[in-house]
Amino acid sequence: MTWSHARRRDEEPREAVRPDTGTKSRPAHPAHPARPAHPAVRALAMLAAFAGTVLFSVVLARLTLEPSAASAALVHSNLRPGHSIGAYLEGASTVEAARQLGGNLLLGVPFGVLLPVLLPPARGLLRVAVVTVCLMTLVELIQGALVTGRVFDIDDVILNTAGALLGYLLIGLRLGRAVHPRRRHWWHRRPS
Repeated sequence: MTWSHARRRDEEPREAVRPDTGTKSRPAHPAHPARPAHPAVRALAMLAAFAGTVLFSVVLARLTLEPSAASAALVHSNLRPGHSIGAYLEGASTVEAARQLGGNLLLGVPFGVLLPVLLPPARGLLRVAVVTVCLMTLVELIQGALVTGRVFDIDDVILNTAGALLGYLLIGLRLGRAVHPRRRHWWHRRPS
């Protein structure tokens, strides 16, 4: 065992003196990742995230899985990305476009906030995007196949995913790091 590995685990890395300026600097990467929150705080955060997920699921089901017989003849499936978004921006009133596009964007935000807390392996921008695309595609397929007056729309999946990424960047990233220990990437595990 080398001397550098013999340090205690909870000891802070020492400040290094830079020879060119004589100033002290901290190492770029800490020797140990940040510790997670206290177990009681973690338990409360997990409980709150679970309750939020249940509430979100109820709202999602009410918004997407309720039949709309009046609009059955008016709606059509959309498999072309951007087609529905363009139609709302060009043909609908500002209020209707904001309601449809903003609503789909906001519908995805809870995924980005709750996934890093409930599923630590799902932390990361790409992972949140993949999980959201999979879940929202499933919701859209069920909605299109089983619910009267509802159809599959790829633009809804795109907007929901954009909302999830926004929620992750604004809140979910910090919340996930506060509740769970930081992930050690493969490049951190290499021996020195």
